[in-house]
Amino acid sequence: MRLNQLDGLLAFWKVAQHRGFSAAAAALEVSPSALSQAIRTLEARLGVRLLNRTTRSVSLTEAGEAYLSRIGPALGDVLEAGEQLHALQGRPSGVLRINAARISVAMVLQPLLAGFLKAHPDVQVELSNDEGYVDIVERGFDAGVRLGESVQKDMVAVPLGGPVSVAIVGSPDYFRRHPAPQHPSDLVHHRCVRFRFTGSGAIHKWELKVDDRIVDYEIAGSLTISDSLFSAEAALDGIGLAYTFEPLARPHLRSKRLKQVLAEFSPTFPGFYLYYPSRRQQPSKLKAFVDYALANARES
Repeated sequence: MRLNQLDGLLAFWKVAQHRGFSAAAAALEVSPSALSQAIRTLEARLGVRLLNRTTRSVSLTEAGEAYLSRIGPALGDVLEAGEQLHALQGRPSGVLRINAARISVAMVLQPLLAGFLKAHPDVQVELSNDEGYVDIVERGFDAGVRLGESVQKDMVAVPLGGPVSVAIVGSPDYFRRHPAPQHPSDLVHHRCVRFRFTGSGAIHKWELKVDDRIVDYEIAGSLTISDSLFSAEAALDGIGLAYTFEPLARPHLRSKRLKQVLAEFSPTFPGFYLYYPSRRQQPSKLKAFVDYALANARES
């Protein structure tokens, strides 16, 4: 749906959703200037200012809040009606926007995408990478992919694959210089590849299983990253020990380029989940992706 449809209402609705012009323009695939002009035209026609604009933020005026409360549900119904018509015709369509960490993309999304897009040629998938947890509703995403423990309780969560095990790994070169740890408490004597969450800024504590309970360990090291896929690569270079998922390390373990340690202390997590807000009517593009992912999981 383009801006010349519904006379700028969609432009206002999207800016109100995203609380900004850049994200709303990206969602509508138009320029921020075109979006701004559409809203100015709408405000001129209504004779009232709907948005407070500053160089840093956008907020709704009192009139804008009242107007949004009336048109928001109606516009949602209009868009969902179009989705349902496409679904009845057997061809889900539109842009499916998914937010995921890069590790989620590599482990569970990438194997699904080619087959899904072939099965549903009228759907376009847009992936956005964020290492921290984001509010997918506020940011205008249809769904997100994260580890199950990170998914908020008010979301619908669909498992993508099964449980995943952690592997702590290092290179042969690293272990020639440092004796392999025998217990998690030995990590204090090791250089570890640290991970910083981009959202909170916190350093990830390594979660390990000791006496049948999960214990968090603060680790030290000369390299801190914010890309979860890079930890195994850093370990391959001999920088230090890396905390990663066993499937990602498996090819390097088989080739003996990496060695796993503390295996008996390494936990298994529930795995990755596709999550999305509960809606009255699920968009056909999202339903198609959920159905495809579940069918693929059953076959696997």
